[in-house]
Amino acid sequence: MPDRAQQPVERQLPTDEARDLISLVRDIAQREIAPKAAEEEDAGHFPREVFTLLSDSGLLGLPYDSEYGGGDQPYEVYLQVLEELAAVRLTVGLGVSVHTLASYGLAAYGTKEQQAEHLPAMLGGGLLGGYCLSEPASGSDAASLRTRAVRDGDHWVITGTKAWITHGGIADFYTVMARTGEEGPRGITAFLVPGDAEGLSAATPEKKMGMKGSPTAQIHLDGVRVPDTRRLGDEGQGFGIALSALDSGRLGIAACAIGVAQAALDEAVSYAGERRQFGRPIADFQGLRFMLADMATRIEAGRALYLAAARLRDAGRPFAKQAAMAKLHCTDTAMRVTTDAVQVLGGYGYTADFPAERYMREAKVLQIVEGTNQIQRMVIARHLVGPEER
Repeated sequence: MPDRAQQPVERQLPTDEARDLISLVRDIAQREIAPKAAEEEDAGHFPREVFTLLSDSGLLGLPYDSEYGGGDQPYEVYLQVLEELAAVRLTVGLGVSVHTLASYGLAAYGTKEQQAEHLPAMLGGGLLGGYCLSEPASGSDAASLRTRAVRDGDHWVITGTKAWITHGGIADFYTVMARTGEEGPRGITAFLVPGDAEGLSAATPEKKMGMKGSPTAQIHLDGVRVPDTRRLGDEGQGFGIALSALDSGRLGIAACAIGVAQAALDEAVSYAGERRQFGRPIADFQGLRFMLADMATRIEAGRALYLAAARLRDAGRPFAKQAAMAKLHCTDTAMRVTTDAVQVLGGYGYTADFPAERYMREAKVLQIVEGTNQIQRMVIARHLVGPEER
């Protein structure tokens, strides 16, 4: 039988620095993350020490300006780092993506003074961020959010509840969208809120089917006072900031999805080469070989799609449609591939003794977060045929 040992993904990287970066990430992933991933996920343990290590290693601010502690890396490289991390543990890969999303408002819309004051700690100082847009009654319809910020002199007083917040209760800062004016998208403003602000609290984390190591919780803001110097962008610009952030964030979710799918494929291929039935490895049966071939093809197509969108972003060209396509395709691929991986492993795939069932449970959430895949289809269709008639 040929050697079926899995090799790392062969990546097309633009520079030697990027290749060295991927090597560093793989070393950290295999040495610090992989050995404890299954046990800690099962126990619901959040690996804060891993995020401290990633921050110390310069991996929490890769796509941002080195002037403030970032890595000056193109999205094309940053997303492949996310994929590598997510393939080992989605809690870590998705956590880095959410931190990057939470830092976006300040990095893209903050003043030079705001950036100089806050970004170094956010990008390389060990801080961890959360992103607060969704609410209990406004998920896909984010423009109808009810959290309100009222000006009081040179401060804002924020009151409301945010829902489904990754890193809820453990984040050091939150980018919060709150209503400061009229109903609808034009009345929303963005704020940078400290995680220890008086009046800010977190509910008990949600009990989820997957990603148990990543806390997801409601955030309650009860008269939280924030100085106007922590307002990001202009009053009423918050919804535009949120949508711009989500375009980039969707690429992060796409990359994480391909990471999970790749891990599931690797597990399926390894098992198929070792499991013997009817006197030979099950990998020799054509039906299963075709299944593995389809899984691999979907993954390669997804990787090409998210990288094509990233290259548009890096070139300063519009990429919102391609980001929605990448998020849609890659997360649907992750769900399909992880389901097939469980099938390849048969009864063993349904047990917690093998990681396939964890990959399958984790893949599901990726079809929901940062815009459900139904919303992605709406975004794509609007780019093709225009907005819906009202």
